[in-house]
Amino acid sequence: MSFISAFIGRSIVVLAIALQGACAQLPQNVDRPVSTALPATAGTALEALVQQRRKADAARFESGFLLLGGPPAAYGSRLALIEGAQKTLDLQYYAIHADASTGRLLRGIRAAAQRGVRVRILLDDLHSTGRDALVLGLAFVPNIEMRLFNPLAGARGSSFSRMLNSVGDASRIQQRMHNKLFLADNVLGVTGGRNLGDAYFGNALKGNFIDVDILAAGPIVQDLSRSFDSYWNNERAYPVQSLVKREELKAIRERAEQADRELADESARAANSPTAPTATTDEPKAGAAPTAAQLARAWDEKPLDLRTARFVWAPAVMLADQPGKIPADRGADQARAPGLVVSQPGDAASSSRRAASLQTSSDVAAGSDTVVEGLLQLIGEARTDLLIISPYFVPGPDMKQAFAAARGRGVRIRVLTNSLASNDAPVAHVGYARHREDLLELGIELYELRSEQTGVSNAFGSSGSGNVGASRSMLHSKVLVMDGQLLVVGSMNLDLRSQLQNTEIALLVRSAELSRAASAQIERGMREGSWRVELNDGSLLWRAPEGSGLKDTSTEPDASLTLRLLLRLFGPLAPDQLL
Repeated sequence: MSFISAFIGRSIVVLAIALQGACAQLPQNVDRPVSTALPATAGTALEALVQQRRKADAARFESGFLLLGGPPAAYGSRLALIEGAQKTLDLQYYAIHADASTGRLLRGIRAAAQRGVRVRILLDDLHSTGRDALVLGLAFVPNIEMRLFNPLAGARGSSFSRMLNSVGDASRIQQRMHNKLFLADNVLGVTGGRNLGDAYFGNALKGNFIDVDILAAGPIVQDLSRSFDSYWNNERAYPVQSLVKREELKAIRERAEQADRELADESARAANSPTAPTATTDEPKAGAAPTAAQLARAWDEKPLDLRTARFVWAPAVMLADQPGKIPADRGADQARAPGLVVSQPGDAASSSRRAASLQTSSDVAAGSDTVVEGLLQLIGEARTDLLIISPYFVPGPDMKQAFAAARGRGVRIRVLTNSLASNDAPVAHVGYARHREDLLELGIELYELRSEQTGVSNAFGSSGSGNVGASRSMLHSKVLVMDGQLLVVGSMNLDLRSQLQNTEIALLVRSAELSRAASAQIERGMREGSWRVELNDGSLLWRAPEGSGLKDTSTEPDASLTLRLLLRLFGPLAPDQLL
């Protein structure tokens, strides 16, 4: 996605807030059959595997975790869950793109449904337009149910037209379900920052996201499933069939196929022209079909071998926003009833001090209304060090107060976020830039990702990226490491949108081993793949990444003058809470 298109896309929501009136309406009296997660995991192959691994490791704790830092592990874990599931597959995502990587995953899901696995897919409705609407065809496959959360009314020709069609409901449509879950047989599951698409698995041609997920095993997955069920059975979740008919999907497919034929003809003519540039097929237009090379790379990926994957067994709790954070009624004056779901660490019955400490942390978070506010409460417990990754970092008053209090206790705070050049939603960078000098004056160490990387693996030091050439890197991980003991991986950013608008989910794992592993990757990314921002005589200075051969700069690195001017002109018009 280009900077300009990303800027426009994010700004549509801001524009919609200012408009009045209403057009199409959502269907009424929709039938939503209630269903829940597999009540007991015993008897499935995945449950037996988890118990075997736990016994072999002589683990004291019942839940195990594997950090998924690189695209092969992230993609392979999902392939393994699809292949291993015997009873249920539950997916909850903000975005699912119709491209090469997702195509292989969805084909596997179809095969799972054919062998009797019950599949439930819950998707936020903001981006299910154009070619991406093709994934909605899964709703018409036997044994697969698919629902859209907080849908926009109207046809799926374009996001812009649907936004304008829903402007009378702007206070609702700006709030999105941002949770990410991929659960198999209620005993193994993945959560974290990734959506489903080529850019999240190192297979996009022009830009790939640097992301982190965590694979969870054991009882903690049942907590994740309970969160999924609360969204699935919520009145904001609409069965796809109540919103989209087969005929509309057929028309979308025909338009996509026609666009593919026209693009192929254009590429063929360009290839035969003596003045045309070569390699035109390596840069498909937005929304175009995946290239043969992308398809081949996706199918070359191997499922993660769960029999040899090294789990770290540790106490953990889940933080999850209630679906009621997004109100069901259209009335803007209706009181929000967010509520924070905090799972109780079943392992805390152990005499382990780590488990007891996690219980204390969950008690602290339980007094909050949202995931982000729960994390701010946890920051209040930090004693020595906070290491934070937040792609969109727009600190509101509560966050700045929490940071200031931590700094007052002598806590070292380091934050890795996107640079202007690496931000896929550059208008969001404005909200961060407004607070940058204040944060530096507090003594917070700020790092901004270098956009141009030779591979996705460079930023986090993960082995093997699946990345295709020297594409642009964009930060998408959401991670917090506290005092070298507590690791948080989730879907949330530290911004006002995650705090006040979107629903989020996070896992808190009390493990020095996982915290060390995550810290080592993050610190390498800060040192070798990021610009360090400093105050120099009252002005900002970007220190070049170690070993990059680049020079320090006093302007936003790698960003064009046009982009800088565009944001300077329009950025002040958007308040922090909408970025």
